[in-house]
Amino acid sequence: MDSFNRYIKRYGIPQSVYLDKHATYRSTKKPTLEDELNNAKVLSQMEKVFKELNVNVIHADSPQAKGRVERSFKTHQDRLVKEMRLKGISNIKDANKFLHSYYIPKHNRKFAVIAKDKTNLHTPVPKHLDLDRIFLIKNKACLRNDFIIQYNNKFYQILDAVRAKEVTIEERLNGKLYIYHKDTQLKYKLIDKRPQKPKQLYKPRKLRYILPKDHPYRQFRIKKAS
Repeated sequence: MDSFNRYIKRYGIPQSVYLDKHATYRSTKKPTLEDELNNAKVLSQMEKVFKELNVNVIHADSPQAKGRVERSFKTHQDRLVKEMRLKGISNIKDANKFLHSYYIPKHNRKFAVIAKDKTNLHTPVPKHLDLDRIFLIKNKACLRNDFIIQYNNKFYQILDAVRAKEVTIEERLNGKLYIYHKDTQLKYKLIDKRPQKPKQLYKPRKLRYILPKDHPYRQFRIKKAS
């Protein structure tokens, strides 16, 4: 998401992207009953991003097509690491500087193929479009009666009074967490754990009801036994 976000900010929104069938780009989850009733397709987090940006996704359906997607990655994973080792680079800051100022220009001069049609088909990012609310991990969480939700094994107390069965959790690329109900952002705080009910000091004894001697049932049992 971070890579595609930076690409869009630099070049604009592409009409389509060419990808393999990794679970990141194509959800492998089975549709729920609700999805089937609504005729909705199960989407991965990246597919949701492509859908919001109206980007057409083309999946590689053959070994040759998959190789076309993966070949350049294999080249960079091999050549880039070796060239950085020769330059004595051992940290991310120097690696990024080397990547943009030396490695990519050198690689493109040697291997880039000039397109027959140089028309730029990227769409400029609309000013009203908030990319931070598109490039994120979005999930639903059940809102309990005590206004507490559980997400990633952590508990959050919602501070706003809201009537809802579930809320939307947005996990941004910068690591910040936002909670929404529809379009309203909710205030919350992280709590250690969900409050538990106080333990009872003793267990109340279950009272056993004893039938009186003159009860018809006891009289019946006595006659039957005799």
